[in-house]
Order: sequence, then C-alpha cells, then structure tokens
Amino acid sequence: MKALTLQHEKCTGCSLCEVICGLAHFQENNPKKAAIRIARKFPEPGTFEIHVCNQCGRCQEVCPIAAITEKDGVYKIDPEKCDFCGVCGGECPLQVLFTHRELSYPLKCDLCGECAAVCAAGAIEGRG
Repeated sequence: MKALTLQHEKCTGCSLCEVICGLAHFQENNPKKAAIRIARKFPEPGTFEIHVCNQCGRCQEVCPIAAITEKDGVYKIDPEKCDFCGVCGGECPLQVLFTHRELSYPLKCDLCGECAAVCAAGAIEGRG
C-alpha cells in the first residue's frame, strides 16, 4: 500500500484535489464533499496546507460500533453502520474526518489517488 506524499510548499491552493475528490466519490462538483482540505494560511505566513488522512487507524480503534474497517492499510467508514456519533472525528489526531450536512457519516480519505492524479503542482503524490 502506497500512501499519499504531501509537499505543502508546492501547493498552489487551486482546490482541484478537493473538486476531484467530490466528483470521484459523489459525482458532484462539490469540494465540500471532499475527504481532503486545503487550509489557506493568509495573509501570514502566506502558505497552503494539505489536510488528508494518513491511515493511522485511530478512528477504527475508537469507533464504538465497528463501523470502520481496514483492508490493505486503508480504513473505510461503512455508511450503513455509522451512527454519526462523532467519536472518530473527535479522536482523529490530524482532524481529517470531515462532515457535510447532506451526509449521515464522516468523510475520510480512502487513498483512491484521484487527488494525486490531478495535482499539476506535484504537492500530492502517490496512489492507493
């Protein structure tokens, strides 16, 4: 399993990674339904930060109803099992489980690699 490699200093803040994530998983042009976020640190220090799951597994450890499973190093949330209690998001060390008002479960990266495939700046590399 190859994880995503992030190089924040290369990020231009174009948001294409967020757009492609929403398209790939929901067939919607809706970056708010992405499992990746670009934090804009302006005016100081004038940089972008890429926030995405590193597959540490803490979410699975704390899920009280076993709605998160691991396969080949990737942790996935089962929307049918998840009761949206929020424990996983609260315990995530990177705070990269995101919510959207239309969904009854948190969004989490599944290492599909679509973001890396469209990152022209080379800030995100790798594929799941």
